[in-house]
Amino acid sequence: MGVWDDVLRENESLFRDSVALSYDYIPKLVPFRELEQKRVAACIKPLFSRTSGRNILVYGLPGVGKTVAIRHVLEEIEDHTEDIVPLYINCWKKNTSYKILLEICDLIGYKLTHNKNTQDLFGIIKERLNKYSVVFCFDEVDKLEDTDFLYFILEDIYRASIVLITNYKSWLAALDERIKSRLTPELLEFRPYNDHEVAEILKQRLQYAFVPGVWPDDAFALVVRHTTDYEDVRAGLYLLKETTILAEEAGAKKVTRDHVDKAVAKMQEFTIKQTQELEDDARFILALVKENSGKRIGDVFAQYQEKGGMRSYKSFQRKIQSLADAQFIDVEKVTDAKGNTTILMHKDSTKKLTDF
Repeated sequence: MGVWDDVLRENESLFRDSVALSYDYIPKLVPFRELEQKRVAACIKPLFSRTSGRNILVYGLPGVGKTVAIRHVLEEIEDHTEDIVPLYINCWKKNTSYKILLEICDLIGYKLTHNKNTQDLFGIIKERLNKYSVVFCFDEVDKLEDTDFLYFILEDIYRASIVLITNYKSWLAALDERIKSRLTPELLEFRPYNDHEVAEILKQRLQYAFVPGVWPDDAFALVVRHTTDYEDVRAGLYLLKETTILAEEAGAKKVTRDHVDKAVAKMQEFTIKQTQELEDDARFILALVKENSGKRIGDVFAQYQEKGGMRSYKSFQRKIQSLADAQFIDVEKVTDAKGNTTILMHKDSTKKLTDF
């Protein structure tokens, strides 16, 4: 065996296709979500007979395959017919009715949106889409600032199914009654993956993403163990990618358990650094949420004021949303005896994911 046999040569890579490790990647098969996909397909099926379909609220913890499974169903619709228009919109990025209608216009190829208001845009959408049947899929609906667009769709689009995706089943309870009574969605929970399913999902991505033989069984088993600890498949995708990058940087032809350990440490270090880089007031608010995890936003704001916080309630709400967007906290909209409110929950810093 030569000295350089285990060293990566110039222009060699351990990756076959790193895209297969992206959160948004849609594999040819979506394992362990066949029953859920059939439920969604059953709601959409009447559209193939030019009859309006049923609506469905899909909910479950982050990283349990909700988006991947539903987008796979939408892709199959595109492959089977041109009479049904599938539209997918991420409401984290498009969080108002106006932004959503602009996005729909873009998706259906209408570009002349300048100087047009919400009513103008919906008139255009209504005219174009009522020639077809439509599946509207709105992901991350708990990030929406308003839901007026749902009322428009439910009232004026003739043949449609609406698929709503959220981490929180309770989002439905806070929805405007006019919309809720028209929507009447079926409810579909995506349960967490068990340990075996996590291993099989990551093994599938392993085959898509890497040159054969790059990942020894012991190193892969360590990634699976950490992923089940995080309870989020996206953590496993991050670790597979980051570990392999570290191995490449070291010039190795295979990853090792040591590379995995360094990738885990890097993920945790990133979380700590992010927390330290928050501005003083954000750190103050984050500490309050940690002390009062599970409490109503109004109660946390009252403590914020008692301890000398100077922001207005609206400004405080914006800062809470910023912390949620950065995944330091979770926010959950609920309805209790006092009416609609938001529950704030601190996240365990060891379970914080990074973007890649």
